[in-house]
Amino acid sequence: MKEIRIGMVGYKFMGKAHSHAYRDLPMFFPDQPRPVMKMICGRNEENVQKAAQQFGWEGSSTDWRELMDSPDIDLIDINAPSDAHKEIALAAAAAGKHIFCEKPLALTLKDSREILEAAEKAGVKHMIGFNYRFAPAVLLAKKLVEEGRLGDIYHFRAWFLQDWLVDPEFPLTWRLQKEIAGSGSHGDLGAHLIDLAHFLVGDISEVIGMSETFVKERPVPDNMTGLSAQASKDSPKEKVTVDDATLFMARFENGALGSFEATRYASGHRCTNSFEINGSKGSVKFDFERMNELQVYFQDDADDVQGFRRILATDPAHAYADAWWPPGHTIGYEHTFIHEVVELMNAFKEDRQPIPDFTAGVKCQQVLEAVDLSIEERSWIKPSDL
Repeated sequence: MKEIRIGMVGYKFMGKAHSHAYRDLPMFFPDQPRPVMKMICGRNEENVQKAAQQFGWEGSSTDWRELMDSPDIDLIDINAPSDAHKEIALAAAAAGKHIFCEKPLALTLKDSREILEAAEKAGVKHMIGFNYRFAPAVLLAKKLVEEGRLGDIYHFRAWFLQDWLVDPEFPLTWRLQKEIAGSGSHGDLGAHLIDLAHFLVGDISEVIGMSETFVKERPVPDNMTGLSAQASKDSPKEKVTVDDATLFMARFENGALGSFEATRYASGHRCTNSFEINGSKGSVKFDFERMNELQVYFQDDADDVQGFRRILATDPAHAYADAWWPPGHTIGYEHTFIHEVVELMNAFKEDRQPIPDFTAGVKCQQVLEAVDLSIEERSWIKPSDL
């Protein structure tokens, strides 16, 4: 397939990120099938028309069902709010459309499994949006683990810290409503940490956690976009129905120990998405706020030069880097989505499932719900039992 014709549902934060990836891919990765931006969908006609013009889509619609009926669309991109994922994904599978869905795959493990089953039954390609896998520095960490250069893995610790909810008067966006978002920092931020753990270390065998909602009520917003929102001074307040912070411990099937922290109340942390892996031969440290860098330590270095070294993952030896700029010229957040789409287009080119596919989405949801159950029961829970 020389081109993949796309219909996208959603046009805000992730819609812009995905649109940018589709537009830039042909310039930097010309050997891949070309994404064709056919139609973008959203509920507000005026806003979705503006988004179509701004982002470069051929047309727009307020009814995503038009995408399913169109013979001119091969792939459905779903980045609408989380509560809409299931209905759209099931319709896409039934229509024989390939699917690219932002995380979470669905609000529950049961629904996630239903989506995976429908996609497999339809024989379509399916990919879930865990974009942080695609930072070259993260892929370098993956390479060091796979090649055994860190030895036996003992520890994986990860934390995703943000502070955009510290103000108690910040409005009640949809991300703070369980019926729309599914969960709060746990499912929004913690899901990325869980996927990175699966990607880098392996499957999680058991978990135990705790969570807290610090601000119980917030003003109803007048409007919201992405992670921003506004509310008038006299706006009524409604209940926050998700967690503000969730922490949990884990054991991995390979014997490693894990700790995970996700919060939107870490003052001074805008997007501290970080992990550290400790092994018998070395360690690595990553922080997305310095996404081009990986801190690497090797146990067998000479005593007088032992210590963490900074590796700038911008050389041709690093994943995807040879498509961009000369060594030392860094890339940014948006490039993780471009790399994600490169993997998706490669899957069409090579006629295989992209990675990560919906199986990874189900596995992540399994851990998320195991943590929730462990908090409820105050005990260790095995994700495999769910």
